[in-house]
Amino acid sequence: MSDETPGRSSATTVLVIVYAILFAAAVGLALLGENRDDQALRTAGLVGLVLVPALAPLAIVVSRSRGESSGPESGQLDRLAESMRASAAQMALSDDARRVLNRRQERDLLCRAIEDDIQTQEWDAALILVRELAERFGFRVEAEGFRQRIEHGRSASIEQRVDEAFRTLDAMIVRGQWNEARSQAEQIVRLFPESPRTEGVRHRVERARSRYKGELERRFLHAAENERVDEAFELLSELDQYLTEAEAEPLGELARGVVGKARQNLGVQFKLAVQDRDWSTASVLGARIIESFPNTRMADEVRQVIDEIRSRAATAGFAEGGAVITAGGIGELHQVSEETGSDDRAEGQPVADDRAS
Repeated sequence: MSDETPGRSSATTVLVIVYAILFAAAVGLALLGENRDDQALRTAGLVGLVLVPALAPLAIVVSRSRGESSGPESGQLDRLAESMRASAAQMALSDDARRVLNRRQERDLLCRAIEDDIQTQEWDAALILVRELAERFGFRVEAEGFRQRIEHGRSASIEQRVDEAFRTLDAMIVRGQWNEARSQAEQIVRLFPESPRTEGVRHRVERARSRYKGELERRFLHAAENERVDEAFELLSELDQYLTEAEAEPLGELARGVVGKARQNLGVQFKLAVQDRDWSTASVLGARIIESFPNTRMADEVRQVIDEIRSRAATAGFAEGGAVITAGGIGELHQVSEETGSDDRAEGQPVADDRAS
């Protein structure tokens, strides 16, 4: 008569059935992998074919000893058997069936990936995953919530970048860097074509330039009217960069008067610096004469003595030097002083020529 109890016999039968199912599933995976030329399925099937026969005897021995085990150990064996049956059932399912069973876990993974893309501002990648969530898994409500968050985040990010671009543009306008400002405006239009703020950004630069030109002209006229010659000359030099020939024509006579007075003042200052043997000041004034009025006789005469003046300015103790520069140089300096008030240009030249000469 057999010593096995009915419970023990039933457990053994269950294990045999489970292992038979597992063995059949392993064979099925191996064959499926062979048919589909899928190395992963083929490997899984072969591993199952090895492990199932190897573990079956051990499981049967453990089952037969259940009657002699305590209650908790028996429960653990039952759970193990249930888990193995569930695994065997899943292995027997098709890929689509397993996807249906695991779709909630896959959805959770997808949602976490979308959250990561939102945090790193990878908006396009996040939208691709959102479409996957809606179309493949059918979670359209959650997908729409993600889509709204992405659109809001993208909009806020773009607005921040637009703000930075406009701050750079405004700084260029304040510094009068008009060519750089035009390039920046073109870049803003290219980078942010969907932003309504980019409309008219090119005109913004041109309007600012036009306002600045008008302000320069107003200040020049005011300085000239009040006989502030040096200030008027500096403003005229800057204004000349903005005026076309037609715009400069009405200012021609006033500009020639300002240029003549500025040249005369500069010549007088140069003469006084030479007479006072202030060679450092004379060197600076001589350079300004050559730069501001390069085509005048005064500039030509300054060029003949400027090297000697610079040499004396660079020499220590030049104030105690001689009363003359060179035998011919002192005469040249006196001649320069006498010629500073002369106008070497013909009447009727445009503003730009007056300033350059």
